[in-house]
Amino acid sequence: MKKFGLAVQIVIGLVLGIMVGAVFYGNPAVEAFLKPIGDIFIRLIKMIVVPIVLSSLVVGIAGVGDMKKLGKLGGKTILYFEVVTTIAIVIGLLVANVVHPGSGINIHELSQTNVKNYMDTAEKAASHGFADTFINIVPSNVFEALTSGNLLAIIFFSVLFGSGVAAIGEKGKPVLAFFQGVADTMFWVTNQIMKVAPFGVFALIGVTVSKFGVASLIPLGKLIITVYGAMILFVVVVLGLVAKMAGTSIITLMKVLKDELILAYTTASSESVLPKIMEKMEKFGCPKAITSFVIPTGYTFNLDGSTLYQAIAALFIAQIYGIHLPLATQINLVLVLMVTSKGMAGVPGASFVVLLATLGSVGIPLEGVAFIAGIDRILDMARTAVNVIGNSLAAVIMSKWEGEFNSVKALKYTESIKKIA
Repeated sequence: MKKFGLAVQIVIGLVLGIMVGAVFYGNPAVEAFLKPIGDIFIRLIKMIVVPIVLSSLVVGIAGVGDMKKLGKLGGKTILYFEVVTTIAIVIGLLVANVVHPGSGINIHELSQTNVKNYMDTAEKAASHGFADTFINIVPSNVFEALTSGNLLAIIFFSVLFGSGVAAIGEKGKPVLAFFQGVADTMFWVTNQIMKVAPFGVFALIGVTVSKFGVASLIPLGKLIITVYGAMILFVVVVLGLVAKMAGTSIITLMKVLKDELILAYTTASSESVLPKIMEKMEKFGCPKAITSFVIPTGYTFNLDGSTLYQAIAALFIAQIYGIHLPLATQINLVLVLMVTSKGMAGVPGASFVVLLATLGSVGIPLEGVAFIAGIDRILDMARTAVNVIGNSLAAVIMSKWEGEFNSVKALKYTESIKKIA
């Protein structure tokens, strides 16, 4: 396997996982043997995310040391995120209105999956609004934030701590050296964990296929094609134009992130690639301070793929129930998604929770979510990859906006990747 690149190894793991899951469909032994492997891989990823975000941010912010500059960066970043995610929602609604993925589907022929856990989570999170998200940015206990993996609270603390390290000058150098050492060490650990990624992918996809089977995809094939088509349209047209205006290419960016995109797609986990995309975007010419701030923040505020999917899924469920949503209701849907997609951030099963909260606001039966729960993993894979592309591009956009993008470094790194390929 060593002679193959990571991307090829992951694809091999994906194909083998699908084959094993299909052959042993419905056999509980598959889940019993493979689920622990997949769970261990995801735990390994979660283990390294917090130390990398904390150490990278402290080092990056201490290097800037200008709170006014950081405040401007934060404002620009949130503005950019809101504009792009709103466009994603609108495109999702437009595609769903044109294609009508739910029309003509016999609701009685669809299998339902138990979504009780998601319903319970949605009820608990119902009072968690947009304002609560901003309140929870400030941690009451930094150690609690670190142990729970609350990225927004960790970012807030890291920015303040990094600014403090810069403010005390020479006294802060030992602290800075410590965090630089932590960052370098954790990136080494990340590279070691990536070596077992193909096994994690094999286990995760094997369990999924063995539980739901390939046949479960057929009745909802139109929805899958619609979601994937909309995702491709959004990446190529919207993100492609944004990248071009910034003086780069979305294709070049995707080539740089080839391994990370395949891993994010196959695991359906953005966290699995957070450390690597931070590292790669820095090599691509983005300053550490901007990369370590923008990308983790984007995991809450810039989920382009997730918001696009939620818009399509909402209309799909309305269509299978034969519910017509007038323009005014769809505008209301856009506004609700703009809020809930941020307000529910950090909640387990966030995409489903946001969808449940959104459906209720526009009069669509919540039970409709049960019809798409079985194929959610397939859809999650696509939206995760789009989220990764969107957040990586955001780092480039913010670096360009701040006038700190290193074009020479980007060109050299791109050329080095072409030579390796």
